[in-house]
This record gives sequence, C-alpha cells and structure tokens, in this order.
Amino acid sequence: MSRNYSRAAADSVRKRRRRNSLLVSAAAVIAIVVLLALEQVALLYLISTLGVAALLLVVAFSDLHGAQQQPATALGPTPADDAAAIADGVTGTPRAAAATLGTAAPRRPRRRPRR
Repeated sequence: MSRNYSRAAADSVRKRRRRNSLLVSAAAVIAIVVLLALEQVALLYLISTLGVAALLLVVAFSDLHGAQQQPATALGPTPADDAAAIADGVTGTPRAAAATLGTAAPRRPRRRPRR
C-alpha cells in the first residue's frame, strides 16, 4: 500500500514540475514577444546577456559537487592509439587488425544491369 502511495506521490510531483516548467517557458515566450512588439531591443539584449551568463555559471559549477579526484596511476595505463595505423592499413596490434574491414585491394566497378 505504501509503495503505491509513494509512486502516486512521485507521479504528482513529476506532473507538477512539468506543468511549472511549461508555465515558465510560456511566460518567457510571452515576455519576449511583448518586448519585441514594443521594440524594447535594449532590454531584450540585457536579459539575454544575463541569461547566458547565468547559464554559463550553472554549467561551470554543476560538476564540482560530485567530482572526486583520482590519481592518474589509479586509472591504469593509457591504451595504445592505433588510429593512424588503421587509416594506413598497417595492422600493428591484434585490436587494430580486428578493426580493419575488408582488404586493401581495390574493388571492381559495379556493372549496370542490362535492359
């Protein structure tokens, strides 16, 4: 019984958040349209600049809370990069050999069907 109640509570919270986000988005669109109609370009420029600055701050500080420092030795050795060998057709390691498809021989041109 309590599990069903908590699921219903979570659904109502999710719906409320979705409704609030849609209302805020609609209000922002209405405000922008009104400011454009009233030709308040300077105010729109100021609001957009502050919005971009706020977004950059959110992105800058969003990952700092959960990030944990790990020493480079804990990650292990870096894997060999065979991108150049794969592009040249040289297979130096078994992983690069498995990654290449087909052979280096040129293909025959495809014939057009006769009518």
